[in-house]
Amino acid sequence: MTRSVWLASTAAATLWLGMALPALAQDAPGAGIEASEDPERPGVLIYDPAFFADTRPRTALDMIQRLPGFALNSGSSGTRGLAGTAGNVLIDGRHPSTKSEGLDNLLGRISADSVERVELIRGGAPGIDMQGRSVVANVVLKTTVTVERVLGFDAYIYEDGYIGPILLAEYSRRAGDNQIEGAISATVDRTDATNEGRRQRFDPSGALIQDAEIDSWDRFRNVRASGAIQRPQGGGLLRVNAVTSYFNNDQEQDIFIRSGVGDDDFSQQGFEELSGEIGARWTRPLGPDSELELTGLQRLEASTVESGFVRTGRTGLFTSDSTSGETIGRGVIRHRRDDRWSYEGGAEVAYNFLDTDSAYEENGVPIALPGASVLVEELRSEVSGQATWRPAPNLTVEAGLRVEVSEIRQSGDTDSAKSFVYPKPRLLVTWTPLPNHQFRFRAERKVSQLDFDDFAASAEVDLGQVEAGNADLEPYKSNPIEVVYERRFWDEGVFSARLTHNRYEDYIDIIPLVGGFEALGNVGDASQTEFEVQVTLPTDRLGIPGGRLQARAVTRETEITDPLTGETRRFSGDDGFGCGFAFDQDLDGGRWAWGVDHGCDQDGGTSYRVRELRYTESEPYFGAYVQWKPSRDLSVRVDVSNLTDAEERRRRDIYAGPRDSAPLSLRETYSQTRGSWLFLQIRKTI
Repeated sequence: MTRSVWLASTAAATLWLGMALPALAQDAPGAGIEASEDPERPGVLIYDPAFFADTRPRTALDMIQRLPGFALNSGSSGTRGLAGTAGNVLIDGRHPSTKSEGLDNLLGRISADSVERVELIRGGAPGIDMQGRSVVANVVLKTTVTVERVLGFDAYIYEDGYIGPILLAEYSRRAGDNQIEGAISATVDRTDATNEGRRQRFDPSGALIQDAEIDSWDRFRNVRASGAIQRPQGGGLLRVNAVTSYFNNDQEQDIFIRSGVGDDDFSQQGFEELSGEIGARWTRPLGPDSELELTGLQRLEASTVESGFVRTGRTGLFTSDSTSGETIGRGVIRHRRDDRWSYEGGAEVAYNFLDTDSAYEENGVPIALPGASVLVEELRSEVSGQATWRPAPNLTVEAGLRVEVSEIRQSGDTDSAKSFVYPKPRLLVTWTPLPNHQFRFRAERKVSQLDFDDFAASAEVDLGQVEAGNADLEPYKSNPIEVVYERRFWDEGVFSARLTHNRYEDYIDIIPLVGGFEALGNVGDASQTEFEVQVTLPTDRLGIPGGRLQARAVTRETEITDPLTGETRRFSGDDGFGCGFAFDQDLDGGRWAWGVDHGCDQDGGTSYRVRELRYTESEPYFGAYVQWKPSRDLSVRVDVSNLTDAEERRRRDIYAGPRDSAPLSLRETYSQTRGSWLFLQIRKTI
């Protein structure tokens, strides 16, 4: 079945589910939406704890994961600054003041007993910082005293007998505005870099010239500690949080030649990182309708990389030492004039830096790399303003403008400085013509952030290749226009269809550099059009009590001009299609639950290098879980992942020079599997 036929059938089926079934259900007994709409904020759905009772949630994270038609997004911790980087869940109406702590960790430390209600805010609401998102959730906490102590033990159990343990301890105490929480965890495990596979090489005519086995191994260790305290202070509310983490990862790869020319290959890499963050947020009312919010944050990180390879007649060693940091100050004033109008204005200043020293040698001889020694510094400021207007109970308009001014200086191997000024307007319109039917329209201009690592040299040790840094990068700009239709039905049922068109300026892809190197660079204009349908279908009315089916399908059309050939092609790594489904069921009042998850498409795509074309393809994923909650203070969950032992396939077409002019020199194919594994999770509240 072709992708177009599959997508058409999926769209037709989900459209029928979204429109026909709810219509048929109008006369069904018990039909109706359990969530209530906030009478003062139309479009805001209120989910009381009773809504989640049948699932027996242990934490706020469990409740968020059960919100109909909502998917948790933790935000972008790697994006510099605070504006526009937060996730899609608020706690007591505010975004977290930390970037290093994911929302899943923060919500996992809030017990379900501490939650007063969960709000689903669609299209904006007065006084809510949506940060450009059309839908966010808000976890509202109780003011009563709650204390929780949790011990956790997790373990990944693999087919070869290896066990990767995770130890966890959490503490929290909440008494209205007075809150304190902390957590510590330790992990020793491996990733999908541990696998077995096969590599074959073919000459340009297709004749097999080498057959080899691949044995890859890795281990990582991570220790993490975090905490936060919140107290009334200075007529407002002060929250201070901190987190520190140590991480290291070792990787090795052996290639054993079984037939054909060539000798065995060996490569290894070691990575070590130490990071820390401290942040603070102070909020204070400025009269009955206004509020001031001040946020400060400091992050520091140090890392080292050492990687090397041994091949026939050739050895290589790459080393890198890096230090990076971020300092942010942000202030926002919010004013709610009445139920129809609210305003927000703010300013942010941030200083970021990356200091990297790299070296590379082959056969003991140093090789000069562009961007080997780099200090990148950025001073960035941003002012913003937005207004939310509700001209009618079923219509909300949010308009905003952010203006970013930044200067990036690079010193070391290359001395340069660039200044940027970017206005970033945004418009969001939400219309609810009928109950449970909603249209959302979004148009904005976005500006990417340059990855400081792209200014510095890097290595792909398993392939024996080094990538140079590029001092001439500029951020790419995008102009997305999006339309969403959402239909809610059957208590937990949601159907949505989304169409997004995006135009890019100064898009970034691989380009050739003088000296035979390649690096990331700006390649000009590009475009992307994406259509996605999603459905969440409760199965009680279909004879399967406590069940929920979720399905999605998305198709993409991307277009860019290849910097070498001048021909139009897809984006690197884009296969243009994706789909998946999941089913879960709660049994015995939530004491038991089980589910399955299947990625039904072949994930893949083509990456375009200067001297290579790289193709990837992964077989569909399948997993299952079962969960047991014998009491309110104990839960046990077992996940079985990669049940089909999905195979990952890669192909490299290697050219004798630039692929637009040189002939094909070699073709490599890889096939790798990592087997199935179990994940055991035990949580005990004491």
